[in-house]
Amino acid sequence: MTSIAEHFSNIESRFNADAASGMDVVFQFSIEDADTYHLIVEDGSCKLGQGEHDDPSVTLIMDSDTLKEIVSGDLNGMQAFMAGRLRTEGDMMLATRLSDLFSL
Repeated sequence: MTSIAEHFSNIESRFNADAASGMDVVFQFSIEDADTYHLIVEDGSCKLGQGEHDDPSVTLIMDSDTLKEIVSGDLNGMQAFMAGRLRTEGDMMLATRLSDLFSL
């Protein structure tokens, strides 16, 4: 079984730098039953950080099971949102760009 930390440690290798050209945003992942992580996406680069960011562009709030299902491809982010398993704070439309920025 893969831990939340392992899911996040692999995320940078799935990053599509071309899709992030010109972007300067912070995605924060608040995992209710685990830790908080953030991804700083800046003009084609991606840096993972643990803990809360001072000024995230969007925060995605979910439990660890939902995160694991999204990362594995078993659950679409929009489906999770519509089912109430994923909530956002901040720029909700930015959250829809995650599938362009990271391959499953």
